[in-house]
Amino acid sequence: MNFWANTRRAIRYQVLPVHRGEDSVESAIPAPQVTKVALRLRYLIEQCVPCELEELQVTQPHSKIITPKVIKAAKEAGGPENRSCVVFCLLVVKRWFKHQAEVELWDADLHQVRAIACEVIAKQIIESEDDMAYLLQSVLLKRYSIVIDGEATPPVNVIEKAVDLHALRVIGSSGYQKCINYLWRGWLVQDENDPASFVDYKDRDNTTFLPHLDPDRMRAPMYQNAFQLIISLIYLALYTGAINTINPGGDLDFVEVTLYAFTFGFIFDELAKFYKAGYHIFSFWNAFNNVLYSLLLVSLAMRIVAFTHSPDDDSRQKFNQLSYNFLAFTAPMFWIRLLLYLDSFRFFGAMLVVLKVMMKESIIFFALLIVVVIGFLQAFIGMDYADDMAGEDTIFILQAMANAIMQSPDFSGFERFSPPFGIILYYLFTFVVMVILLNILIALYNSAYEDIYDNADDEFLALFSQKTMQFVRAPDENVFIAPFNLIEIFLLIIPFEWWMPKKQYERLNDIVMGIIYSPLLFCSALFEVKTAKEIRRNRRRGEEDDDTEEEWEQMANEIDFESEGWAKKVADSKANIEEDPTMLEVKKLRADVEQLKALLENVSKNLNDKVGGDGLI
Repeated sequence: MNFWANTRRAIRYQVLPVHRGEDSVESAIPAPQVTKVALRLRYLIEQCVPCELEELQVTQPHSKIITPKVIKAAKEAGGPENRSCVVFCLLVVKRWFKHQAEVELWDADLHQVRAIACEVIAKQIIESEDDMAYLLQSVLLKRYSIVIDGEATPPVNVIEKAVDLHALRVIGSSGYQKCINYLWRGWLVQDENDPASFVDYKDRDNTTFLPHLDPDRMRAPMYQNAFQLIISLIYLALYTGAINTINPGGDLDFVEVTLYAFTFGFIFDELAKFYKAGYHIFSFWNAFNNVLYSLLLVSLAMRIVAFTHSPDDDSRQKFNQLSYNFLAFTAPMFWIRLLLYLDSFRFFGAMLVVLKVMMKESIIFFALLIVVVIGFLQAFIGMDYADDMAGEDTIFILQAMANAIMQSPDFSGFERFSPPFGIILYYLFTFVVMVILLNILIALYNSAYEDIYDNADDEFLALFSQKTMQFVRAPDENVFIAPFNLIEIFLLIIPFEWWMPKKQYERLNDIVMGIIYSPLLFCSALFEVKTAKEIRRNRRRGEEDDDTEEEWEQMANEIDFESEGWAKKVADSKANIEEDPTMLEVKKLRADVEQLKALLENVSKNLNDKVGGDGLI
């Protein structure tokens, strides 16, 4: 499939976001039926959480609020025919309660607890499902819609919905992560004939080498991420070579030409994403990369301007130096860019989540800072104009205020600003910024750090799931990762796509991808052959394909706890954690009272019988 077909396909199938086409994927269950299930679940949650409760009462194991009866009732909300959409509907209801918490602030805590209850129930349903094929294919990967304003919403599946809602409890469930693992490895791939459905990779357990040398395997997120990391390292090496081998004459050498070619490939990739998904694709990393690429283009433009001057002209040397200055200015951004591809490792992933939350928390600080800075700046400039009507000290004022923000205030020079008002105002500005605002920022950062690291595992799983879905949501049939997208555009699409028959064009794409990715495909094929052998061993043992035999499992079949009597000893010694110890003592006391009551009744009866017998005598 060519580049423009891929863009149409991405829009048509609602992959990264929100444009609807005429041929939208339909919901697996009619949208009105899904909406009714969601309304039933909303009513269930409202009745089970009728008032504001502590979050722990809902989330704790063996909760008295979310009981097994509640879980069973939730499963039956869709009936036998629509039970596969229950988890999706719980996420929809969670979104409803989150929205209601925002518009009804007087009951925000109540609605927040109800939203959490939706996640708890959804997680329990996922983890209690024994049929793994049904869980993956019908519950997690089938797409469903609801009715809003009389129209069906774009269909999405539970995997996407949980990532979009940042539903950490659902994302952290075992069944959800198994599905993400299968998607990441490429064991579940989108059906070429029906992008709304996912099918098993048929050669998963094939131990022969050649079937795994398939360019289509590059659609697996695991291999795309590995290749992007390799490309990023090469890109960094090219930049290091370019900045450390400056050409005094200003000529472009091979390293610099390759660096700029990579840059153009990344720019085309960003433009393709924007064309596919619109502004919804923009995130921090997109903005970061766009700034980096823009600076590199400015550096290249300065070099081209230098070429327009003769080698003996001083202007050529000036523009060459300016070009290298822009190139050197991007060095920190090149290294920071590596983090974008290292977030699949837990250490970097958790830290990136912390940084992301900290950046969001900083919005409050910068909003307050902007208001304070504008107010004081206007006062200082007004004093400057009042003194000499010149306004020549604006640069000095801005620099002094910036130094105060960076905790290096400079009080010299403000004595002449309408004394004593200027120096007093600067002292006041320094106090507000350094004592109040910066401490607010520190408190926000500390709160964000604690919130994330208290739940670091689930936050990392959420980040990893989001990264996986970025590859899965918008898959191209022909995966040309930047900068090799330049080959697709200029050497395949433009010269061949418009006239070559579809089958021959697809065959040509496969050949080109096979050549480009041959080193990685060779390594991936070796890895998949090894994995296939492990899968076959697991299947012989009756285990799941992704199971790993640990040390304590190796001799587990050689011991029988029942026959040894060990199981009975353990059952007698373990504590009952399902019920509160106080309640257990109350039940025990009740049983003793009942026993005493029965004993007293027997004694009373015997006495009455004896008295009656003596009277008759």
